[in-house]
Amino acid sequence: MTKDQKVVAIQEIKDLLQDAKVVYVADLEGLNAGKASDFRRQAFKQNIKVKVVKNTLLQKAMEQIDGVDFSEMFGTFKGNSALMIAETANAPAKLIKDFRKKDEKPALKSAFVQETFYVGDNNLDALVSIKSREEMIGEIIGLLQSPIQRVVSALQNKSETADAPAEEAAPAVEETPATETPEAAAEGEAPAAE
Repeated sequence: MTKDQKVVAIQEIKDLLQDAKVVYVADLEGLNAGKASDFRRQAFKQNIKVKVVKNTLLQKAMEQIDGVDFSEMFGTFKGNSALMIAETANAPAKLIKDFRKKDEKPALKSAFVQETFYVGDNNLDALVSIKSREEMIGEIIGLLQSPIQRVVSALQNKSETADAPAEEAAPAVEETPATETPEAAAEGEAPAAE
């Protein structure tokens, strides 16, 4: 690779990384052409960009990115590396995990997700369990709606229960024989005691 080609390759990687919030580096080594093609196809369907990169070029590109220090990931840049960029935090992790049901590869080398670094394949399950932005928004909306729904439900139930005793109480009053109430009895006894 010539120096000019390296400069172009580094710039391409920088362009991918520039505004990326979700960056994974995976090991695809050992996947045959058919499986690698299938992996890329599934990634494309899930809106995940996959680019096989040279480790030294990836490191140089990451060093040139402003605002993020990717140096924690550099130790994992050995062997074959594939850069994965996504919008959804857990999408690449789910793709890797689903793909590994059939094969032992790809393996997670490292990831930068939600301003946190994850180094090593042992973090794959933690990354899979990260909720996406859409899932978190849905949960928050559900939590906010839940008290409102309870209040509305309670008000509806209260108006129904308030109507019901009033209807039941009216016939009961009409059927009650005219007897002295305890208050009337108390009033009647008071003058006798004087």
